[in-house]
Order: sequence, then structure tokens, then C-alpha cells
Amino acid sequence: MSIITGLLPWSARRNTILTGMKRVLFFSNSPALSVSLPFFLNVPLFLLLAAVLLWWAGPQAMMSRWNEATLALTHLLTLGVLASAMLGALMQVLPVATAVRVVASPVFALGIYSALTSGTLLLAAGFLSARADIARIAFVLLALAFGTFLLAVVVALLRHRHTRVPASEPLFRSAQLALLALVLTVGLGLALLATRAWGVRLSIPGITDIHGAWGLLGWTGLLMAGVSFKVIPVFQATELYPRHLMRGLAPAVFITLTAWSVMTMWLPYPVQWPAGLMALLLGVLYLVYALVSLRLLHRRKRPQPDTNTRFWRLAMVSFAACLPCWVLLQLLPTPHIAMALGVLMVVGVAVSAINGMLYKIIPVLLWNHAQMPLKEASPLVPKVKQILPDHMGIWQFRLQCAALLLLLLACIWPVVFTGLAALASFLSAAWLLRNILSALQLYWRARQQIRASLR
Repeated sequence: MSIITGLLPWSARRNTILTGMKRVLFFSNSPALSVSLPFFLNVPLFLLLAAVLLWWAGPQAMMSRWNEATLALTHLLTLGVLASAMLGALMQVLPVATAVRVVASPVFALGIYSALTSGTLLLAAGFLSARADIARIAFVLLALAFGTFLLAVVVALLRHRHTRVPASEPLFRSAQLALLALVLTVGLGLALLATRAWGVRLSIPGITDIHGAWGLLGWTGLLMAGVSFKVIPVFQATELYPRHLMRGLAPAVFITLTAWSVMTMWLPYPVQWPAGLMALLLGVLYLVYALVSLRLLHRRKRPQPDTNTRFWRLAMVSFAACLPCWVLLQLLPTPHIAMALGVLMVVGVAVSAINGMLYKIIPVLLWNHAQMPLKEASPLVPKVKQILPDHMGIWQFRLQCAALLLLLLACIWPVVFTGLAALASFLSAAWLLRNILSALQLYWRARQQIRASLR
């Protein structure tokens, strides 16, 4: 394969990654840099804002998930960090991995980005100020952002239903179900927001828990699993995931989550044990996925782990820890354990996976766009490993581990550890932002040199 690849023209070689059809990425389908990059930049910026809010709110933010500051903090993370990263990833990964172009116009992407970012900021401000007028504006902006994005995805899927790459079917199936989960998450979230904005009364039992479960276990979990089916074998040089896991995980999670939601809404409180069984099954499904992922990462062909490897391991260890934490919560239903479970899911799993994703996607993205004006390889273009070297990410990974540990301790002893957790979270986010800006500076410098050489 290496001999054949060496005989290909440069444009063809650049579009082929590793060997085997199931490991191919099509970089020629990559959208403009301005489509996904603003969404990725939101990750460190909103992490910084969340850390500042945690420091300002103090121990109260770690004592109960119903605290106004806790609600604002949660949505800064879930919308400002997770949703921004995942929308940007879908715009970037789907065209490259499945040949399905979601958003091609930078102006269209900027509109979604602006509505999502401003709506998230106003939502957090609405929680903190308890002002209905701010909540109304946030409602409109978030509905516009997600509605426009989902419409664009549906149009793209219909347009490319006959041209997508067959080998990307596991990612495609997981992404489809994740998008359905996003529809439910957004719908329930907007319904809850309407209660603050217009005083709408809702009589749906457990709607807040159902909204959170569809957001974290449905939308976030399914999309993360689907992306990992593609990127872990490609970027980590591992074996492929087992076929039955790639085919069965997403449908099993979606069906189980649906059953749990229906039981939670309709079963009376004294006979909620069937819903508990569904929740246990969800935990087991994701535990199996996490353990298989850890096994693949342990048996990777490259001996030395990089920053991406370390973050994926942290995410999977956190995922594996969620089930024991949930079981403990059933035995000891206290606010401390409930907060710890939330920290594990949001910070331990999702934020860690997104950090790891950025350390791969951004260097490859910048390298590819730097190469685009050239007809052949050039020494002016920095190598992928030079754009975000591993030594730049290792310290941020250590800070993120410290922040996660301190946040978990703050769930139990908030007065002692909340300030330290906020500081560690701030330093981790600042280090990530510094690394991304350094990579962008290197890219812009290379582009200037390339333009000068082409004159």
C-alpha cells in the first residue's frame, strides 16, 4: 500500500489516511476553515468563563444542581463547550469521514455560531438574574441556532443519501440517532426555558432528568461513540471496534433511553423499578463501550501515548466510573453523589473527549488547509505533529486531571475544594487556549510564506 500511495499524485495521497477502506478520510471534502474553527474556539473560551463563574459562585454552586449558579454553570458547559464542539465536529467530520457536506457556506455557519454563542450567554445570564425578558431572547436565539443546524443536516442527509461512503455506516448511524436525541434534548430544554420566559406550566414528571439524560447519554454519548468508531482506529492506530458493537450500541442505547423516559413519565413513583432497570442497562451498555475503547487504546500499535490518547483514556475511565457512581446514588440518594455523577459525565467524559478531539482535529485541519494551494508537498508546511506538539498538551492534560479530581472532591467537601477546582479548571482552559492560538499563529505564518513563494 505504501508503494502504491507513493506513486499517487500529491492531491490523492493527501486524501488517503492509513490502509484499508474503513480507515480512509477524504480531506478534499473539508469545508472552509471559518466554518468549524469558531465553534472549536468556543471550547476554551467557555471553559474559562465557567471557571470564573465557579470561583465567583463559590461552594453554593457545588451543593445542589438546582442552584441558579449551578444551572448557569451547567449550561455554559453543555451548550457553550459541548454543543459548540459537537456542532463544529459534525460540520468538519461528516464531510471528511462520510462525504456528507453539512454546512458549506461560512456565512451560514457564522449565523448558527452567533445564535448559539449569544443564546448560551443570555441563558446563563437569565439563570443568574432570574429575568424573564433575557430568558425570552435566549429562547429565540437557541431555537434559531439548533433549528437552522438541524434543518441543514436533514437537507444534507437527503441530498447525499446515495453518495455517502458505505464504510462510514457505524458513524453515520450513530450520528443519525444522536441528532434525533438532539431534537428531543432541544425540545425539552426549550419547554423548560418557556416556564421561565413566559410562565408556561409543565406537568411532565421527571422532565428535567429526561432532558439531561437525552442531552448527555443520547446526544453527547451517541455522537462521541460514533466519532470514536472512526477516529480512534485512524488516529490511534488501533484495531477496528468489534462489528457488533459498532452496529448495535447506538440503537440499543436509543431504544433503552426511550423506554426509560416513557417509564419515568408514566409509571407512578412507588413502581419505578422498571425505569431503574432501564437506567442500569444504559450504564452497562456504556460501560461495555468504555472498556472496549480502553482495551483498543491499550493495544494500540504506537507505543508512546500522545495527548489525544491520554484524553481519550481519561474520558473512558470516567465513563466506566459513571455506572458505579449511579449505583451508589441509588443506595445513598444524596445531592453530593448526584453532583459527582454530573461532574463525571460532563467534565470527565465529554470535556475530556472534546479536549482529545481538538488535539487531533485542529492540527490536521490546519495542515490540510495550509496544503490546499500547493500541487505538491512543501517544506514550508509544518507537519501535523509540529502544529500542536505533544509537549504542549501534556501539561494541559495534567491540569485537566487535577481539575476533575478537585471538582469531584468539591462535590463532597465544597467549602474546602471549590476554589481550588475553579483555579485548576481556569488554568487548564487557559493552557488549551494558548495551545490553539499557538497552532493558529504557526498556520498563518506558514500561509504567508506559501503565498510569497507562489508569487
